[in-house]
Amino acid sequence: MLLRNGRRVVVAGWAGARQMFASLVAERDALRAELAEIRADRDELRERLMELCDAIRARQAAEAEVRELYRLREIERARKAVRDPSQPLQ
Repeated sequence: MLLRNGRRVVVAGWAGARQMFASLVAERDALRAELAEIRADRDELRERLMELCDAIRARQAAEAEVRELYRLREIERARKAVRDPSQPLQ
């Protein structure tokens, strides 16, 4: 730093400022690339989660259908059962 007529004159000010700006631009670009990668990972994980949720819903629907089929089977067995007329109903 030099003094000229009582004012400060920065000799290497622009060069330092350019270097700092270039450093900031490089850091910004690196952060943008990292953010893009993280977003891609997030999107992939969301898709996997949606597939898992779909599989869970399909399994639950299949379980409900099996329960219904068991219920209908028991109803049909009860209808086909031969009742002893000499026994009370209850």
